[in-house]
Formats: sequence, C-alpha cells, structure tokens
Amino acid sequence: MNIMRGECKISGGKLVGVSVVRGGEGFWQCHLDGDFFIDGDDTEVRTVLDRAERVLERFVPDAFALAAVPPVTGQGGVMGDTLESVGTGDRQACVKHHVEHAIRDVLDGHPNVRMLGSDAQAIAAAFMRAFTHAGTESTRTTASRNDGPERRLATRAKADGATGNGNAGERDTQWHERWLRLAPDVVLDTPRDPQEQMDTDVRWARDVAEGLREPTMRFWQWSAPCVVIGRFQSLRDEVHEDVAREEGLQVVRRSTGGGAMFIEPGNTITYSLYAPADFDTGIDIARSYRLCDAWLIHALRGLGLDVRFSGLNDIASQYGKIGGAAQRRFPAPRGSADTGGGGAILHHVTLAYDIDAEKMGRVLNVSKEKMRDKAVRSAVKRVDPLKRQTGMGRDELVDYLMRSLRAYTR
Repeated sequence: MNIMRGECKISGGKLVGVSVVRGGEGFWQCHLDGDFFIDGDDTEVRTVLDRAERVLERFVPDAFALAAVPPVTGQGGVMGDTLESVGTGDRQACVKHHVEHAIRDVLDGHPNVRMLGSDAQAIAAAFMRAFTHAGTESTRTTASRNDGPERRLATRAKADGATGNGNAGERDTQWHERWLRLAPDVVLDTPRDPQEQMDTDVRWARDVAEGLREPTMRFWQWSAPCVVIGRFQSLRDEVHEDVAREEGLQVVRRSTGGGAMFIEPGNTITYSLYAPADFDTGIDIARSYRLCDAWLIHALRGLGLDVRFSGLNDIASQYGKIGGAAQRRFPAPRGSADTGGGGAILHHVTLAYDIDAEKMGRVLNVSKEKMRDKAVRSAVKRVDPLKRQTGMGRDELVDYLMRSLRAYTR
C-alpha cells in the first residue's frame, strides 16, 4: 500500500498529520489525525473531519503536479489552469493557500465545533509536506522547516502565560468558589482493565449529563499495563504495535483528544472529573483546563513544588512535565430535563509517578515534528516523575491528593 505522510505542529500547539493513501480502486484518499482537540457534538465533529478529508482529496492531483508525479488517471484536481498560470516558484505557495482557505471554509461552516491546538494553516502545511517525497512509501514523513511564520495557539492559555499567573489572586478565588459549589464526591475506584477504564469514563460522564450521577472525582486503579491513544490519533503512526504486543501492552483509544500515554499500574496516577456542564460557564475552554486542575496545583504546591500550567493542557514543575489533561463535553440527552440533566464535562489527567523510560521509548513513536518547538527534544527527558520530586510512595501520594481535594472543596 502506498502511503505518504506529512505533519505540522503549531508552536505551542498540537500536532496534525495528513496521510495520503492509495485506495483499493487506485484513488488517493486522505486521512486527518493528530493530538489536537475538537469540541462539539459527536456527529458534527465527525462531519467536519470527513469534509476536511474530502477537501484534501480534491487537491491531491494539484499536489502531485508540483512533485512531478502523475496522479491517478481519472482523479482530477481543483486548480487546473490556475496552477498553470502561476510561476513555477510560486506554485507550492499557491496550492497551500487554496488548501488552507478550503479547510477554513469547512471549519467556519460549523461554528459549534471548535478545534483547539491546530488550525487550517497547519492542516494545509501537513498536507503539502506529505508530497515532499512523493512517490515513496513512508510511515512518517516530517519536515523540520517552517512554511512561513506559524501562528501560535490562539487561546487564552497563551494570554495567561506559561505559569498561569495573570490576575492569579482574583481568578484563584473565583475558581475556588466554583469548586466549593461543585463539592464532588471523591472516589477511589476499584481496579479496572484498560478498555473498562475507557468505557467507565464515558458512562459516568453521560450519567452526570443526564442528571443520574452527582459530580464525581474518580481516582483510577489500573489492573494492567497499556498504551492509551487520543481520540483523533493514528495508531500506526503513534505506537510501535509489534513492540507493544511483545511487552504485553493492550492498546486502547480514549474518548478525548490529546496524545498517547504509556501506562503501567504502579507508575501512573490518573483521575477523572465528571462535572455538570455549567461548572465552567462563562470561561473559554483553555481556562476551563485551569479551573478543573486548580485543586491539583494547590495540592502539589503544598508539597513545595513549583507547579504550573504549561501550554493548553500540560502540568509541569520546575523539574519538567509531570502530567497532561484532556476534556470532552457531553450534551444532555433528550428528555433528561426531568432528571436534572444539563450536560457534563469530562476532564481527566494522567500524572507520571514513575516511568520506565527505556520501555516507553521503544513502545511510543514520537515524531521529530512534535518535539520541534520543545526546549528538551525528547519525550522521555521532558517527563520528570512525581516519585523523585516528592519522595512519597504512590499510594501515599494518592491518599494525599484525595485528602487535599476534599479539604479544597469543603
């Protein structure tokens, strides 16, 4: 099977990848993936992704023309004579410009669907990079160069700064008041296997959305090691599946966006917040991440760590990254007004307590493009586990976090 792939990551944002695959009937198909986030109704999110992929497929012959590789017979391009009229040196920029605007039209046509961490410009750049080595088969084709100035992630996360300290006192007070009103049940769950964890997350979130469950914070107990990939990621491009099988690691897909996680039961602390949708009323999604983890920052600072938010969804200390978060919103089901259902937020976090860096490096396939804007250009070296930072046993640390959350919300 012929596969070409390009990737692009906005500085401070998320990776988007485009795989161009020759289909069974000889036509080229495009597949969009990455560790970005998309917020919105499930059906509409799928519609947006499908339409974006169909748009990219329309431009495949034009991109092939730039690479001097003949497209599949019968699959016509979009630009035609327009491309012929452009000077040779400007053709790539011309095609990229048209792809970007076509993708932006798709995104703008669905105002209730919000893409976080990437955008039309990055998708167009990834698409064009797939043809850098057109005619060769590649599982991961990346480019370290920039296609012009790349826009930083347009979220309030950047406005707040890496430490999240802008107007900190006033905002911390407001967020603490929201937590006091929420007062979630704090549960140390029974051990569950990886797929059951994924299913439980969705089921409990839907229960809250329907008004059948009180706000809850669930601390997970893993019964088996695994790799968890994000909702929009490509399995073949993110995980060395043969190595995962050899190591006895199940690979599961979670219901939220974001990147792949390497999980070993004794080395990981994971929790999920299931809150009514009105918990973050009046704030944007980037600040919603900060609201949902305000208690955690408070708790870890109580251990003397200089903990802060980093980018959209990472949590870091002065020593390095310690965890990452992801969110998804669930609408209230029809007819749930009688049960008090008003929709729900699922917000979950995985913290690195300890890490088998060598094994993680063999199992996960982290692209150079993803690490391009990082000061430390290794996914393993960026993570600094809580075991070393706190000196506490895992169960001791989980107990401390649960007690801290109860104190924070009472």
